[in-house]
Amino acid sequence: MRCPFCRTDNDKVIDSRASQDGFSIRRRRECLGCKRRYTTYERVEEMSIKIIKKDNVREPFMPEKIKKGLALACWKRPISESQIEGIVSGVESDIYVECEGEVESHYIGELVMRHLQKIDQVAYVRFASVYREFKDVHDFVDELQPMLNTPRSPTQP
Repeated sequence: MRCPFCRTDNDKVIDSRASQDGFSIRRRRECLGCKRRYTTYERVEEMSIKIIKKDNVREPFMPEKIKKGLALACWKRPISESQIEGIVSGVESDIYVECEGEVESHYIGELVMRHLQKIDQVAYVRFASVYREFKDVHDFVDELQPMLNTPRSPTQP
């Protein structure tokens, strides 16, 4: 590791500890050339996931796109920013656990819908209408039918 001050490539590690998030290691180093101290972080390099779109174009996985779609589906719904972040994190985690290298976009959409359905049915239907490209009211009814056949819990109006 080159010293950020004198550019000497000779240092020693003084202290190592896990960072607060637990996903990196914080190391305090001392340059053996100029004796100044600096901090470095070591992280696991996440593998690059490519998304296979409907037209077979491949592009890098971008969680921000999921968040943007969720924000639109959850507009004016009682869903907090932290709940949206939780869905994005959950989907991202599922992808990294279950997929290697490439994943089809429809699989990601299904993951998002699975997570969203647990939080808000209206936002779920909004997301589904765009994701599944509903053409008419019958597509909405087909999507709603399983939910309509499920008994309401006592807390639902």
